[in-house]
Amino acid sequence: MKLREITHYLESFAPLSFQESYDNSGLIIGDADMMVKRALLALDVTEAIVEEAMEIDAQLIISHHPVIFFGIKSLTGKTSFERAVIKAIKNDIAIYAMHTNLDNVMGGVNSKIAEKIGLNNTRILSPVKNQLTKLVIFVPHDNASGVRETIFNAGAGVIGKYDMCSFNITGEGSFRGGDDSSPYVGKKGVIHFEQEVRIETIFPKYLEKKIVKALLDSHPYEEVAYDLYPLDNAYGNVGSGLLGELNEPEEERMFLGRIKELFSVPVIKHTTLPGKPLQKIAVCGGSGSHLLPDAIRAGADVFISADFKYHQYFDADNQILVVDIGHFESEQFTLEIFYDILTKKFPKFAVHFSGINTNPINYL
Repeated sequence: MKLREITHYLESFAPLSFQESYDNSGLIIGDADMMVKRALLALDVTEAIVEEAMEIDAQLIISHHPVIFFGIKSLTGKTSFERAVIKAIKNDIAIYAMHTNLDNVMGGVNSKIAEKIGLNNTRILSPVKNQLTKLVIFVPHDNASGVRETIFNAGAGVIGKYDMCSFNITGEGSFRGGDDSSPYVGKKGVIHFEQEVRIETIFPKYLEKKIVKALLDSHPYEEVAYDLYPLDNAYGNVGSGLLGELNEPEEERMFLGRIKELFSVPVIKHTTLPGKPLQKIAVCGGSGSHLLPDAIRAGADVFISADFKYHQYFDADNQILVVDIGHFESEQFTLEIFYDILTKKFPKFAVHFSGINTNPINYL
C-alpha cells in the first residue's frame, strides 16, 4: 500500500496538531506515495535500527522519538543520527515518528503505562486548552436532523465519553435572494421567513476543514450561515500525563517492587516513602517532571515518570512519592501501541518489533 495510507491512519489516532511546539513528529524521511510492504517498529532510530530494517526488507521505520529533532544545515555523516538518516535515504527506507502527539492522546503512551500497572478511571492529568471550537449553524427545520447527523459523523459533538452532543433552538430566520440567487425556499427578490433550528456543537480544531466541508455539502441552502468560536475550555481527551486508581490500596514497598519488575528497571530512584498505602497514581512516559505540581494538585499518592533533576525531588515536599523509572523504561511499551493501531486497520500488513535495545543508559 502507499505510505500515505499508513500515515493518514496513524494521524487519525494521534493528530500532528497535538504534538508539543518543540517536537518533530510526522513523516521525516520518504515519499508519501512510495509503496510500503513491511514496517519495523522502534523506540529510536539508530544506524543499527536502519540496518535491521534492511535485513527484513522493511520500507518503513515507525519510531517514537524523531530521528531529526532540530533543523540541520548539513548532512555529512559526522554524527550518529546523520549516519542513520543517510543510510535510510540510500536504501529507500521511510522514517515516521509519533512522539508527543502519541504522548498526549488517550490510548497513547500514558494509557499503555496505566494499563500495565492496572489503573482504572483514568483521565488526563494536565488537559490542553485552546484546542476546541464551537460551531453554530442555522438549518431549515425539516433538514436539521440530516445536517446534524452528518457533522456528527465528521467528528463534531464529542464531549469526554459522550458523542452526538448538541444544543438546539427553534426560531425564525429571514433572507432575501438577489437577482443571481437560486433560493432553496422562497422567491428571489422577496424577503422570506423560514422556521429554522439553531444547532450548537463542539469539535477539536484539527477537524475544522472536515466538519465545515461536511456541513456545506449537507446543508440545503445556497449560502450557509454558520459561526466558529474558539474556546478556552480544557480538552479532557488530550494533554500531558495520566491519572488513575488501583482497584485496592497497595503497600508502598510491594508497589515499588512490582513496578521494578514490570518495567525491568535495574534501579528505581524515589523520594522518601510516605508510610501509607498507595492507590491514586499519576504517570507520564518520558520526561514528565514538569507535571509534578499537577500530580500534587490532583491528590496523587505517587507520580511515576523519568528524568527528574536533583532539586525537583525536593519539590515533592513529602506530599507525594516521586518514582523515576528511566526514560527508555517508561516508554518501552510504545511499540505495542504502534502494533495494535496498524494491525487493527491493516491486518495483512507486515509489522515487526525491533529486537535492538536502543537505551543509551547502562547500569552497573
